[in-house]
Order: sequence, then C-alpha cells, then structure tokens
Amino acid sequence: MGNFILQLDRMKARITVDNFLSYVISTDYDKTIIHRVEIDYLVQAGGYKNDYTEITPFKPIFNESGNGLKNRIGSIAMAKALSDAHSATSQFFINLNNNTNLNPGHSWGYAVFGEVVEGLEIVEAIGEVEVGVSPELGYPTVPKNKITIIRMVILDEEPEP
Repeated sequence: MGNFILQLDRMKARITVDNFLSYVISTDYDKTIIHRVEIDYLVQAGGYKNDYTEITPFKPIFNESGNGLKNRIGSIAMAKALSDAHSATSQFFINLNNNTNLNPGHSWGYAVFGEVVEGLEIVEAIGEVEVGVSPELGYPTVPKNKITIIRMVILDEEPEP
C-alpha cells in the first residue's frame, strides 16, 4: 500500500531497538503480513510470513515500557502476551490513536521504541481496510486482502556513542 519510515529511539529503548533491528538485519520481517488491524486502535505485524507460517522468534526481551515513550498516534511498540510482561519477541504494532491504556500504570505496559516519521497516511490507510476471521490464523481482525511487508531496510545507521 506504500512505504513508510520509522525512526527508532535507541537512547530510550536500547534492548527493544536492538531486538527489532536483529529481525530487520536477518530479513525475518521480509515477506511478512499485517495480521491484525483494529480501526482507530492499531496495526500489528511481525509474526507471520506471507504463507501464514509463523516466523521463528528470537528469545523474549525485557519490557522497556517504563522508558517515558507513550503509545500515541504513529508510535511503534512491541506486542507481548497479556499475562507475561517480558514476552515480546518479533511482533510489533503501530498505534492509530493515543492508546493510553497500553502505557505502563498499575501493571506493565507495551514498550514504545520509535515512531513513524514519514508515511503515516499509509499506516492509517492500512488501519481502514476490511478485516475478518482468518481461516489460516483464526484471528478475527485479519485484513481480508493480504497486506505484505515486502522488505524492511535500515536507511541510516548512527555510530555508537
């Protein structure tokens, strides 16, 4: 549906950014699908290849949700199991709203580690596609017409401090 650019915040979410980049560098995110779309909420990806098989995740990472970054429109965060704060591996989501319910509070939140800096209108358009129950995955909010992330690349690497 188009290209968009993320800017990752390694200063505030080093573990999470390094984890995300490890999937980018290994090309594990290439030819994966957007597998969850909830209008005015989020767009989620990073878990399934174009043929609906799961990508092989690396080990779970520490949840950096207390880093001061918030789940607001255009921010990218790691998905995790509801019952396990430190279970994030490959799946990520982009917020389509100011989702304060996903920020840390009385319990662990979802670790934000960057934001869309170019092409937010593309992500918002993805957030408006028709969804339904996927026979392959069994999830109720899968785009009816498959949306594939063809390739992720690193545009600019900053030197280590």
